Amino acid sequence: MCGINGFIKPTFTASEDALSTLKKMNHAIIHRGPDDSGFYHNSSDTYSVAMAMRRLSIIDLNTGKQPISNEDNSITIVFNGEIYNYRKLRADLETKGLTFKTQSDTEVILKLYETEGEKSFEKLDGMFAFSIHDKNKKKLIVARDFFGEKPLYYTQTESGFYYASELKSIIKVLPNKPEISKTGLNLFFKLTYIPAPFSIYDGIQKLEANHYITYDLENHTHTISAINKIERDRSNLSFDDAKLKLHDLMITSIESRTVSDVPIGTFLSGGVDSSIVSLGLSQLSNNKIDTFSIGFDKTSFDETDKSKLVAKQINSNHHEFIISENDIKAHIDAILLNFDEPFADSSALPTYLVSKKTSDYVKVALTGDGGDEVFGGYNKYYMGNLNNRYTNMVPEFLHNSTKPLLTSLLSTKDDNRGKRFKLKKLVQAIDYTGENYWNIISLGFENDTQQLLNPEHTLANPFAYYKEHINKPKSLHDYREVDRLISLEGDMLVKVDRTSMMNSLECRAPFLNKALWDFSNSLPENYLLKGWSKKHILKEAFKHEFPDGFLDKSKKGFAVPVGDWLRAGLKKELESYTDSKLIDKQGLFNSNYIKPLVMNHISGKEDNSYKVWTFYTFQKWYFSLYNSHL
Repeated sequence: MCGINGFIKPTFTASEDALSTLKKMNHAIIHRGPDDSGFYHNSSDTYSVAMAMRRLSIIDLNTGKQPISNEDNSITIVFNGEIYNYRKLRADLETKGLTFKTQSDTEVILKLYETEGEKSFEKLDGMFAFSIHDKNKKKLIVARDFFGEKPLYYTQTESGFYYASELKSIIKVLPNKPEISKTGLNLFFKLTYIPAPFSIYDGIQKLEANHYITYDLENHTHTISAINKIERDRSNLSFDDAKLKLHDLMITSIESRTVSDVPIGTFLSGGVDSSIVSLGLSQLSNNKIDTFSIGFDKTSFDETDKSKLVAKQINSNHHEFIISENDIKAHIDAILLNFDEPFADSSALPTYLVSKKTSDYVKVALTGDGGDEVFGGYNKYYMGNLNNRYTNMVPEFLHNSTKPLLTSLLSTKDDNRGKRFKLKKLVQAIDYTGENYWNIISLGFENDTQQLLNPEHTLANPFAYYKEHINKPKSLHDYREVDRLISLEGDMLVKVDRTSMMNSLECRAPFLNKALWDFSNSLPENYLLKGWSKKHILKEAFKHEFPDGFLDKSKKGFAVPVGDWLRAGLKKELESYTDSKLIDKQGLFNSNYIKPLVMNHISGKEDNSYKVWTFYTFQKWYFSLYNSHL
């Protein structure tokens, strides 16, 4: 586990100059790998290749130092992540006569590539971002894992091609900050985050999950290719047989994520996914495992009773941390600014704190991330199906005439995404043109970006790129695929990667296993979402191992009371960001819209918690990292 950096320049570069640039890039991400660093440079008359990495030692503590090269030094790799099936892959290679210098998964990737080329990437079960310099073929390859657990940014400039695990490494070595991306800006205010291939900066992209870049060092051009084809093979398994197979696949995946030479624990929220992962790890371990949960001093947001129940059942060494607004305020700047671009998922705040506390005990934590996407666990999946039924039954003119009244009746002053909020979201998202699911996933300014942003910064259709893949999502499998491409890669995994890596903690997600994704994709939709039962087959597969009804209990998620904080401890800073002169000079927003939106929230007249939080996080990024002199 670590972070990687690198660049290609179209001319000869002296070693000392290359090393100076690499050190700047590497130092920016020292938190990702405080245990070690490594550098590589190769130069000719027509190109210079440089690669670097920071290492958090998890596997092969003694001989896993990077970069790693093959026997004749013609192929070299730097790697960020973990390959969970590397031992099997290594054994297969050894039967073919290959030998290894280390016990690391990094060398396995190198040897696979050496024998099978880019096609070998399909065999990797894990989370990864790596770069390989192949001198023989005069190319550099940069790859990213199936779900996008490990980040990878890149940019092509006049001076060269740069890539890195975090934006800060690239920004550190560019002569000037790029302009704000119009697409990135609109996606952020729609979604509250920016998914690949976009970033907040014009000209800096994220490599999409399940893809790799091939850079031709002779022609200085690059192409992007998919690693795995996304296909849906329908299963004929009965529900009972599928349930048994799922149980085995899940335990196998948990076991594969336990490969480590350092202690492992779990994040235990008490929800279905983290409870199953914690149960599985406890069954696979010879000793009591460590579990970690976080709660809030605001009772309505605290759910530690559920995690305590599971911890007692599996007899874990349970660590519970209760946090307050002051705990968050002490770290809020560091947390939000570490994302390098605007990021408004407020659950990043407690995720950081539980990571910080957990890192005092273990170096690796298993999480329940991905369970909702893989097995259909979100309320928005109901909402998509309900939209289809509703629009088939209710004429559009009738809906349009009743929508304002329903929206007004469902308004609330409470900073809590409860039933009233969800019903209001459902009403607002209903659409007769096929746009429903795009409305549902818009958690920021769903329909008001054209009011929020000045006209020159507004895009009519910020989702245009993604609609080329799935234009009008209509089924549960469509919804899940949209989430894999957008919300999982752009939000959930970003949140966990950045906040855990800030604390030099490695997080592993057993649900994010391509075998599990392919299996769930093959099942009839009613195996996943049956009536009002979300993740139906997952719960049925494990319900016999928990108290009656436990897996059917509702859970709020990692919500935090940001609406309250924006009215209290963060109020002064928020108000400074809405100053009319500052807004006009900034030139991005319509002050006639944003000013009342914020002030009505502060006064308690309206609950605009998540819109105001989205605006607040953007302004904090803008005035701290992008244009601090305004």
